[in-house]
Amino acid sequence: MNIRILQMIEGARAARGLTVVIDVFRAYSLEAYLLHRGAEKIIPLADAEEAYRLKEKHPDMLLAGERGGAILPGFDFGNSPSQAEAVSVAGKTVIHTTSAGTQGIANALYAEEILGGSLVTARSVAAYIRRRNPAEVSLVCMGLAAKTPTEEDTLCAEYIRSILEGTSIDMAKEIELLKHTSGAKFFDPAQQSVFPEADFHMCVKTDLFPFVVRYEKSPDGLHCMRKVDI
Repeated sequence: MNIRILQMIEGARAARGLTVVIDVFRAYSLEAYLLHRGAEKIIPLADAEEAYRLKEKHPDMLLAGERGGAILPGFDFGNSPSQAEAVSVAGKTVIHTTSAGTQGIANALYAEEILGGSLVTARSVAAYIRRRNPAEVSLVCMGLAAKTPTEEDTLCAEYIRSILEGTSIDMAKEIELLKHTSGAKFFDPAQQSVFPEADFHMCVKTDLFPFVVRYEKSPDGLHCMRKVDI
């Protein structure tokens, strides 16, 4: 099994084999929480305008997402797992667009299979990869706005690889360091409306869920993310 860690849009375009598009803060953490809370499926879109158009056609669907971290106008909730708890999602289809995570899926054109990756599903992702036993694994870290590498996404990729290779990482130590690097914004009092501290704690709950978030193609073109139990 050849495991590669790739970065951002170019990494997504270079991805081959079983591909994990990683966005810890916060896209694929949010999707895992939504599916855990009973959302039926999530439609990831790169283009916000396409999200608005889809909502017009399907007013019963929920709109979720951000640009610059902030909720988009007219959306039901942003990219925040803690703020999304106020919205009932059971049985709902969620349209999701972000500046990093969903861009990765849109650009992973040569991937054979795609999962959304985060720390909350990391060990399940590794178990799924082991079960599938692909020749090629691409772990794509989407970073900040898909433009700058971030510590949390790279950590998630390295953690998944360590499980597959039988090595170890001191995750408690690494997560503590995140509070002073890419996760520092969640502890800034001036940014709590966009980056609430609760999101940090929800996103770093490593190995929380016994399922993966898998991208599935649909004949109607509304390709979606669904929960697959491990």
